[in-house]
Amino acid sequence: MVQRHLLEGWDVASLADAGGVSQRTVWKWIARFRAEGILGLEDRSSCPHRIANRTDDRTVERVRKLRHARLAAWQIAELLDLARSTVSAILVRLGLSRLRLLEPKEPVRR
Repeated sequence: MVQRHLLEGWDVASLADAGGVSQRTVWKWIARFRAEGILGLEDRSSCPHRIANRTDDRTVERVRKLRHARLAAWQIAELLDLARSTVSAILVRLGLSRLRLLEPKEPVRR
């Protein structure tokens, strides 16, 4: 699209029709190319750069301590007055989603 617009002189409306996309999409790709060059046209991750309402570090640390005390996720959620899904997400992020992950694996004896 960008090549056709810049080198071959296609107008944006024709490019949008030919590509089956909106004119806004065509303008977005042209703007990315102008701002970033060829690297701006590569695929990008759709995950957010930041999460505005992420759980604060103090709460995450409290969840970690309660998990090391071998409490279940639902018990932690009740004690801290958090949603179960929030506690579950924190435990996954910490790598503590399973109780068996609290202890290191025993070495293999042969």
